Amino acid sequence: MSYSFSELDFIKPELGAEFTGEGTHFAVFSAHAEQVDLCLFSADGREETARLPLPKREGDIWSGYIAGLKPGTVYGYRAHGPYDPGNGHRFNPNKLLLDPYAKQVVGELAWDDALYGYRIGDAEEDLSFDERDSAPFMVKGVVQDPDFDWAGDAAIRRPWTETIIYETHVRGMTMTHPGVPEELRGTFLGMASDPIVEHLVSLGISAVELLPIQYFPDDRYLVEKGLRNYWGYQTLGFFAPQPRFLSASRITEFKTMVKRFHAAGIEVIMDVVYNHTAEGSERGPTLSFRGLDNLSYYRLSPDDPRHTYDTTGTGNTLNVAHPMVLRMVLDSLRYWVGVMHVDGFRFDLASTLGRTRHIEFDRDGTFFNAIRQDPILSGVKLIAEPWDVGDGGYQVGGFPYPFREWNDKYRDDVRRFWKGDGGLVAGLAERVSGSARQFHHSDRGATSSVNLLSAHDGFTLMDTVSYDDKHNEANGEENRDGHSDNHSDNMGAEGQTGDEGIRAARDRRRRNMMATLLLSQGVPMMLGGDELGNGQGGNNNAYCQDNEIGWIDWSGLDDPFLAFCRKAVAFRKAHPVLRQERFLTGEADEDGNVDIAWYRADGAPMDEDAWNDPELRVLGVFLCRPANGEGLDRLFLVFNAGGDCEVQLPHVDGVSGWTRVLDTGAEEDAFAEHPAEDPAMVYAASVAVFVPAR
Repeated sequence: MSYSFSELDFIKPELGAEFTGEGTHFAVFSAHAEQVDLCLFSADGREETARLPLPKREGDIWSGYIAGLKPGTVYGYRAHGPYDPGNGHRFNPNKLLLDPYAKQVVGELAWDDALYGYRIGDAEEDLSFDERDSAPFMVKGVVQDPDFDWAGDAAIRRPWTETIIYETHVRGMTMTHPGVPEELRGTFLGMASDPIVEHLVSLGISAVELLPIQYFPDDRYLVEKGLRNYWGYQTLGFFAPQPRFLSASRITEFKTMVKRFHAAGIEVIMDVVYNHTAEGSERGPTLSFRGLDNLSYYRLSPDDPRHTYDTTGTGNTLNVAHPMVLRMVLDSLRYWVGVMHVDGFRFDLASTLGRTRHIEFDRDGTFFNAIRQDPILSGVKLIAEPWDVGDGGYQVGGFPYPFREWNDKYRDDVRRFWKGDGGLVAGLAERVSGSARQFHHSDRGATSSVNLLSAHDGFTLMDTVSYDDKHNEANGEENRDGHSDNHSDNMGAEGQTGDEGIRAARDRRRRNMMATLLLSQGVPMMLGGDELGNGQGGNNNAYCQDNEIGWIDWSGLDDPFLAFCRKAVAFRKAHPVLRQERFLTGEADEDGNVDIAWYRADGAPMDEDAWNDPELRVLGVFLCRPANGEGLDRLFLVFNAGGDCEVQLPHVDGVSGWTRVLDTGAEEDAFAEHPAEDPAMVYAASVAVFVPAR
């Protein structure tokens, strides 16, 4: 069929391929191109059936409308302009380019030297020019019809004080679960299946945080080693779901998953990567942004624009300081909220997004201000990974409201305390009370800290108590990759062991750390599989392990630790004193109630000497909060990383005695209630919680 552009009496504001009901409007940004061609392909993407120069240009937007062109059409772009790397330009019309706004991606990127704008192996390196057509090896975009039956779906907008996050991976979560139909494993529909949803509901999870699901290719060097980009932190299509997560090549499957989670009361948070793309450094391939307008889309070296400026460790940095690149990011976020109904985002290497034209991080920068004023985006959940690899990139506590932040200080201090390191009592107190030193400023609340024990990057909880050292040999980098300082402890044997004493000690330490997480102020985040005792064989950088190393092992469904986690989550939900919106001050209210107080084991208040005692391993904390007009919610928590000790319970007005409601040192049910003697015995390496006797 022959296509040609039609005249329109209006200019559509949307970028990308927009089906109007009568035809399709195409629009793409390039400030420095001299011509942009729309390329249409056969349904299988193998044959280029038409190449049409976009007829309109206004404000650096190239556009055209084709009447009668319907959803399902496969397309891409070619951009003409100067190939002048020394001045930042890398136009090469021989290279087919993925539309940055493509809503669906089809095909598989087949690595070939033709995907590069220069001749691989040439003496002039990236200054040379490659004339081969890359289309046979490239993925393409697909025109979409946005219609979907969202009837009955509504945004949950759960308060942060009631939020419990579960970070997981679509394939990792579903590949080995015996109850997920085999044909749905590794897909969005597998995530939406009854066994997965029922597990999350029974655990008490309120939000799933999915590792990247926007389109990403497998890195060439991984493919050549027989590995894959499992985690997905190499985005190329910011509007398109990852095709390998679709069971039947329909993006509506993602919408079905979201609708199913919402029906179960679970929000969906996307891990998004707007700090860099899959095109890498100037020696990387030309797949989309580089070929459309390298000088606009990427930060380039101010000394030599031939080279990319890298604050991400991936070879390039997306230039969100450019207004049209910023618009693309905001359009993408609004698309996932408005069209795909997601509930929030976790921003990978978010410090990069706050870097100004002068490269420095600015918490009042354009990106953050654009988010904060946006009536759609300012109302969803926003989480920053508050660092990158550039100068001044570590910014924990430095992000503006309404962002929350991953708190690696929480992870490290809690791991070190339970590992038995000295001088950590003060650090533990900071983390349990919400990390006020980092976050109590600029009208930020006590939910600013996203507390975590483990995440996709690093040891799982089980591996934290099973390995002294990382074991990343399967990654093919001679164990050089991944962090070496994990604050882990194998407790007597490296890896799996049949020693019952070591296994019991590991179980207790996992209970201690999970209890600490769920007893802390802030927003708790669990790593998917930790509740099941899932390990990765000591691999703390399983980014390329799309196999049993990276997948969750569901054999722990009957593990007593899963039952413990369920009860610990339920306990948190039952006690508003554990999830307060404001930071605790230790000052008495008008009724004389103190919201937080710290105690030594002998019942004396913590003083400066105690806080600085490197040998102190036990800490008591009293918490109090009015419980919705139904009386006070009061708890006394004891964290004991030392030996058995007697702990004097606090004398509080109106409390005639205490009941022990949690004891991680108990041989059987840790949540069994027992009247507490005073002083109370708190076992070695355990957490104990007391409530006023009823």
